[in-house]
Amino acid sequence: MKKVIVFFAFLLFSNTLIAQCAMCKAVVEGGNETMAEGVNDGITYLMIFPYILVALLFYAIYKYRKKTKTEES
Repeated sequence: MKKVIVFFAFLLFSNTLIAQCAMCKAVVEGGNETMAEGVNDGITYLMIFPYILVALLFYAIYKYRKKTKTEES
């Protein structure tokens, strides 16, 4: 029940939250299109590494489970 209340609280207050740093906001609002594209590229660059790490983790788990399953047979 507590999780549901927290979920709805986040939903209600999400419009008032600002999830952008001051530098990113200033660059994007400045109107410099090439700078805004650079910010977007940087965000993409930083975002891809956690996905790669999670994919490698799942691959390692898959290989480990496959190896232990064949050893049990």
